[in-house]
Amino acid sequence: MSQEERSERSRAQILDAALKLFSHRGYGATSVRDIAEAAGLSKGNVYHHFPDKETIFRALLDQYFAETSRPDFPFLQALKHGTFPDNLEELGFAARKTVKDYRAYVALIYVDVVEFDGSHIRKFYEQMASRFEAFIRINGLEEPLKARLQEGLSPTSAVMLATRIFYNYFSVEILFGVKDHFGKSTDEVVSEISTILRRGMLRDGS
Repeated sequence: MSQEERSERSRAQILDAALKLFSHRGYGATSVRDIAEAAGLSKGNVYHHFPDKETIFRALLDQYFAETSRPDFPFLQALKHGTFPDNLEELGFAARKTVKDYRAYVALIYVDVVEFDGSHIRKFYEQMASRFEAFIRINGLEEPLKARLQEGLSPTSAVMLATRIFYNYFSVEILFGVKDHFGKSTDEVVSEISTILRRGMLRDGS
């Protein structure tokens, strides 16, 4: 194994260890020594790769945010290959898979809000609309969406609303461990939320 490969492996070990510790203990309760011990490395090795603990925390968030922009990211795949809003149920379960698969990273968002007043994630959310807008445009979804949605309704806003609702629901279920918090099964909730988003809450003609 080359020096570069060893270095990259050590960096990955540090990030993996820090992700587990930060997502379970929080930032303040985790020391660089804790991270080094969990990674099976010396503190000096940790500082060789990262100048301080906050840099490790930022690197983990950047890692997650980069994942959310990958073409094969579950939610983006569902959005790209389905017909919105007919595929809302598929988007709902893609959101569930995302929160489940990236549970530890999603937990870091809450850690950042509590311990850093959201300073590290603010930019990510500030740029969310422009990222969705670019994704919709690049994948040729803008005109088909405009043709299906109510006149004057923004495709970006419609997609973002569905995204946030599903992510919030599954964050409570998976991160907070509150199963069926709408008082019914996941399948029923995804179906009901999708119906509300497509048709609204009121009876026709109300």
